Amino acid sequence: MSPLASGPQGPTTLRPLLTTVLDALTAGAATRDGPLPAGGPTEVAARLREALGDPLPDHGDEDALRTLVQALAAGAADPADPLCTAHLHCPPLAVATAADLAASVLNPSLDSWDQAPAASELETLVTRALAAEVYGKADQAGATGDALVTTGGTESNQLALLLAREHHGHTQLICAENAHHSLRRATWLLGLPEPVTVPAPAGTMDPAALGEALTALQGPRGSLLVAATAGTTDAGLIDPLPDIATLCETHGARLHIDAAYGGGLLFSDRHRPKLDGLNRAHTVTLDLHKLGWQPIAAGLLAVRDRHDLAPLAHHADYLNADDDTEAGLPDLLGRSLRTTRRPDILKIAVTLKTLGRTGLGALVDRVCEQAAQFAELLDRHPRFELHDRPTISTVLFRPADATDDTVAAVRRTLLTEGRAVLGRARLDDRLWLKATLLNPHTGADDLAALLKLVEGHTPR
Repeated sequence: MSPLASGPQGPTTLRPLLTTVLDALTAGAATRDGPLPAGGPTEVAARLREALGDPLPDHGDEDALRTLVQALAAGAADPADPLCTAHLHCPPLAVATAADLAASVLNPSLDSWDQAPAASELETLVTRALAAEVYGKADQAGATGDALVTTGGTESNQLALLLAREHHGHTQLICAENAHHSLRRATWLLGLPEPVTVPAPAGTMDPAALGEALTALQGPRGSLLVAATAGTTDAGLIDPLPDIATLCETHGARLHIDAAYGGGLLFSDRHRPKLDGLNRAHTVTLDLHKLGWQPIAAGLLAVRDRHDLAPLAHHADYLNADDDTEAGLPDLLGRSLRTTRRPDILKIAVTLKTLGRTGLGALVDRVCEQAAQFAELLDRHPRFELHDRPTISTVLFRPADATDDTVAAVRRTLLTEGRAVLGRARLDDRLWLKATLLNPHTGADDLAALLKLVEGHTPR
């Protein structure tokens, strides 16, 4: 019989397997020897196919764990490598990853209390604490916030639009050109009209243009939903949240703020003021697998008034029978559109408790300072052009006098060689290289090495 991970013998069974996994991770990283495997898609795929062989053989292979973990590590992008800076893809904290293992071992499913007695209470306590971080303990009307655990910003944004639609019927989304693509996709998924897009001439929503759009659209109170952004994907910019919130209040529009990236600034005393106005939104998207250093997935949707979650109520007799609910068993189905849900809250709870606000804030301050240092380095370098000073931890730059084709080619060359992982962003009708700094251990020498790599691969 194949041994189980849970139960009294589970830890004993797991211990040697964890040694195998850790050894395979070490061997895979040594084989890769950089932020990305060399060779590009064709070579990486060939190596993986060779390691996998027959995905479903007639007879098992007891060495499969070592083989496949090593192959995956050898073919992975390593977010902890200082030269891996393309995306909002953070290196997870060791303590959070260890907690995630415990969640997998115990395997609670948060769709009924009898499958997750402690996990359901932990989720309630931690999500309400995070909602209070956004909104405070109660607003002037006495409403208290709450938060739902999601798989990330896409699900959170979709939920925000769903709640708006269910509360107000016809809903017209208004967003800026800088809005995340998931918002437009959510309107399609929910059968809502095409979003009204307002200009973002400096990379952030133009309040004057928003005011004109709200005036032109009008409609019943609450039928207009404005989606602002706190931490754009391309440049990490933050929309003028106080001005946008005032316009929404004036026009009776509902406000959602996508703070999937920027929400982590809440933990920093130094950078939290950049989020002024966040607490005036009806709903807020947060992603702690970005500026929170959690293993994927660790998304949340915070709501200013927990009564706003009422439309998610759902009944399935085998999970939340009326007599069980009346007898005091918690009803969990209204906490998500998903049924089976793993306890992603555990790793978040362990991180918050282990580091505290001060510890998390120090990590946020560190990566923001790295970005400022990198921008200064670029600004002084005669062969590079800096787009602008960073708002959070994303820096856009390009080789001076390079064409867009050259910028794209340099990035792809570095990717194919496995030397560096840089993103790309189009702003001001030009293509920029994007470095998103999320590794608090990155040093000044690493940033200088990244620039030297780009410079060495730029044709002259």
